[in-house]
Amino acid sequence: MSVVDVKVPNIGDFKDVPVIEVLVGPGDQVKADDPLITLESDKAAMEVPAPFPGRVSAVLIAIGDKVSEGSAILKLDVDGTQEPEKQSRKVEEQRQPEGLAEPAPAAPSGTRAEAPSSSEPSPPAPIEFDGVHASPSVRRTARELDVDLTKVTGTGEKGRITKDDVKRYIAKSARGEAGVTTGIPEIPAQDFSKFGTIESKPLSRLRKLAGPHLHRAWLNIPHVTNSDEADITDLDGYRRKLDEDARAKGYRVTLVSFLLKASVMALKEHPDLNASLAPAKDALILKKYYNFGVAVDTPDGLVVPVIKDVDRKGILELSQELSSVSARMREGRITPEDIQGGTFSISSLGGIGGTNFTPIINAPEVAILGAMRASIKPVWDGATFKPRLILPLCVSYDHRAVDGVLAARFLRTLADALGDIRQLVL
Repeated sequence: MSVVDVKVPNIGDFKDVPVIEVLVGPGDQVKADDPLITLESDKAAMEVPAPFPGRVSAVLIAIGDKVSEGSAILKLDVDGTQEPEKQSRKVEEQRQPEGLAEPAPAAPSGTRAEAPSSSEPSPPAPIEFDGVHASPSVRRTARELDVDLTKVTGTGEKGRITKDDVKRYIAKSARGEAGVTTGIPEIPAQDFSKFGTIESKPLSRLRKLAGPHLHRAWLNIPHVTNSDEADITDLDGYRRKLDEDARAKGYRVTLVSFLLKASVMALKEHPDLNASLAPAKDALILKKYYNFGVAVDTPDGLVVPVIKDVDRKGILELSQELSSVSARMREGRITPEDIQGGTFSISSLGGIGGTNFTPIINAPEVAILGAMRASIKPVWDGATFKPRLILPLCVSYDHRAVDGVLAARFLRTLADALGDIRQLVL
């Protein structure tokens, strides 16, 4: 290996040109023609490319420094077989730096410029982002990532758009933040009044708040839903007796309390569903606590308050808390603590009906349980059909964290617990 000083090549008559970007750092591996720094004169911007491949061992300049032709900008470790000095001379002789050089002279009057061969189609014109203050490397990155630089706010010197600005714009786009599109085509607007009478009904405040969250979850999470059934004949008989006593005390004992307790049992056996993906998406964060969101229907829309420490509470305590929280949600008395810290969610349509649905995962959780209305079905017991109360269940899960086999086993564990209430007190 040999260490070579990389210098500013021929940049015409320009001198003392400021450095506006340093695109590499010590330890970076570069290929020939990879951009190293960006310079800017009062006329244009240009990148200084690597004259040959190697590893950056030291950067000799910083943003704001002024350089001219021949100024050393960094040291590059190169393979001795590359003959860097020879390659460097050859590259400097052949390369005309982009951006700062004078334009080529026009063809003399009366002569015809050579036209490109008709057999070779002209490449599409690149997007130039006229009027945008950004270096060639940033423009190239924007073109590669299909980012409209006219919509990006620059934070660099004099409002220049940097690569970090482009990255932040892409991140905001992925989160669906206001003013940033995700690249998904919008549904064209229509004038529905042309076809008949219409009425405009404003969305409630809750729906406006919930909409972007649901949209982000649906776009970012690969949802899959598994379904199963639980025989709750015995459980429902027991629940009805508890509910009869609870009514006299001002609360109700619903199936949701049993779903909460049974979910704890199933999640302890299958902890990957009581988790969240790490930010880098390379690990699961397993949670040793059980805080469950429960969907509550209110006049303004759906709210998901979180019931904390479900594993430490009994059926009656959970029922009382559910009654109290649901009443507060319907009255609009919601605090931030009510809707934070969930590890798993439950959405029950048992009071309405249905046989199946696909609940949307409440990110950053990785799973949500759905329950429908139970109905009497004939079940074969090996000798005869008997009427049994059957509860349809489903679980939507993030397929990056949970696979179908695990989801099926979770539902079976849950169904077995609901089918034998003795398991809930073990």
